[in-house]
Amino acid sequence: MAHRRTAPSLITGLLTGLVTGMAVLLGLLAPGIAGAADTGMLRLAHLSPDTPSVDVYVDSVSSPDTGIVLTGVGYGTVSDYQSVPAGTYTVSMRSAGAPATSAPVLSTTVTVAPGDAYTVAGVGTFAQLGLTVLDDDLSAPPAGDARARVINASQTLTPAAVALAGGPTLSGDLAFPDRTDYVAVPGGSTTLQVSGAGGTPTDLPVDLADGSSYTVLLLDGDSGVRVQTVLDAASPGVVPAGGVEAGGGGAAGSSSPLLYVLGGVSVLALAGGVLASGRRLPRRGSAPRHAA
Repeated sequence: MAHRRTAPSLITGLLTGLVTGMAVLLGLLAPGIAGAADTGMLRLAHLSPDTPSVDVYVDSVSSPDTGIVLTGVGYGTVSDYQSVPAGTYTVSMRSAGAPATSAPVLSTTVTVAPGDAYTVAGVGTFAQLGLTVLDDDLSAPPAGDARARVINASQTLTPAAVALAGGPTLSGDLAFPDRTDYVAVPGGSTTLQVSGAGGTPTDLPVDLADGSSYTVLLLDGDSGVRVQTVLDAASPGVVPAGGVEAGGGGAAGSSSPLLYVLGGVSVLALAGGVLASGRRLPRRGSAPRHAA
């Protein structure tokens, strides 16, 4: 005669199987989850008006054979963000085409913290060239707003008064090569009004999309100062090539493995509650009982 398994024994077997399966799934997911939590974002910028193009080297201090090389970086160039393991990096600039073994023109170090973003920029004139590390804010601005900061990389316009037409003043005296803090501004197409000390403002059109963050560069051009907007973080659904998305849009419409983990935990909790109560599961086709 076949032995019939009781409901508690069936649940015990179910729990054992679920625990084993969840352990395996968590083991598979752990490296990816840990990897995402242990990385930061890093990009490079050339903001020195009279400095020729350079090659930029980014080398990990803990793993010298690991790094990034950008060649022929010219004035006004801001690279895409690169996702890198958290840690300390050496950033070196060499003349474009110079051997990698040659002495760098200048170098600095940057420590990348998990989840943070940084821009390492070459600033100033060639005679006083330096590297500065900027902390980038990739968090989402208030609803309906954009977030922007201004860097004065124009040697011919210092100090500069910078304001949005009909909006806030970003700086009254932004010297070369200084920058403002990020501020929330109305999103959409607008006009940046830029002038020298006491001069007549020049209207420079800019487009600052809702929910996005920007670095606005003032640059020397062939016919005067020009403005260049650099996307720091995009609103959900608008991802800059090679960049980073803020606001959680990357998860929309996709199934995260973490959801399966949480779902499995919920099943475990439900089954465990049934077992602990000592009640049997209702038979298929029969109505469950309810307490009066």
